[in-house]
Amino acid sequence: MLFDTHVHLNADQFEEDLEETISRAREAGVRYMTVVGFDRKTIPKAIQIAEDHDHIFAAVGWHPVDAIDMTEEDLKWIEELSAHPKVVAIGEMGLDYHWDKSPVEVQKEVFRKQIALAKKVKMPIIIHNREATEDIVDILREENAAEVGGIMHCYSGPPEIAKECIEMNFMISLGGPVTFKNAKLPKEVAKEIDLKHMLVETDCPFLAPHPNRGKRNEPAYVSLVAEQIAELKGISYEEVSEVTTANALEFFGISS
Repeated sequence: MLFDTHVHLNADQFEEDLEETISRAREAGVRYMTVVGFDRKTIPKAIQIAEDHDHIFAAVGWHPVDAIDMTEEDLKWIEELSAHPKVVAIGEMGLDYHWDKSPVEVQKEVFRKQIALAKKVKMPIIIHNREATEDIVDILREENAAEVGGIMHCYSGPPEIAKECIEMNFMISLGGPVTFKNAKLPKEVAKEIDLKHMLVETDCPFLAPHPNRGKRNEPAYVSLVAEQIAELKGISYEEVSEVTTANALEFFGISS
């Protein structure tokens, strides 16, 4: 039994075969999923998918790439949706220095506002980080994000930073890149971080794990992530599945 903690089944790539994709995930042993909504289009879809399926949940937040588009009304909307029984986290939020759509200062402001909101509604947060590790860790400290904790989604940094994040009440989530031959850091993290602090995810339809790299990712492939972690740690696949699922259920406050 697995919990894919970060999926985008609300993406256009799944419009034609959503139910078949969910069925394939179930057949692969993926019982639980969290669908992440991150803008005006994907948030309602995330909620709808969670409402329509047992054991599928939703997270609602605003992506840093689109930070420049977020209004106070959007923030209020996210706050209202946080009360939905299937919403289990605020996010994804954070910083993305790869794309230049939203100025850095706007991204930081929107990030801080969402952390404040999460603290107000007492919900954990999901962090998107692309080429902004130092600034993200600084803001998490400055805003006392440890109060609610969260997930370092698709973590790609070094083990040392992962340990700092764990001290701030964050889980380390690994995805497809841990299976890539040249992905040195995720493999080091998988080896060094205690399994009790780890989650697994696909971030589908992106970042498909080997041997499906370059294809559309889907939740069934999270089993490949768990297999790689088991191999790197020298433990059984069953142990990785059991512990990461228990971690996710506890983190999201879900009764199994």
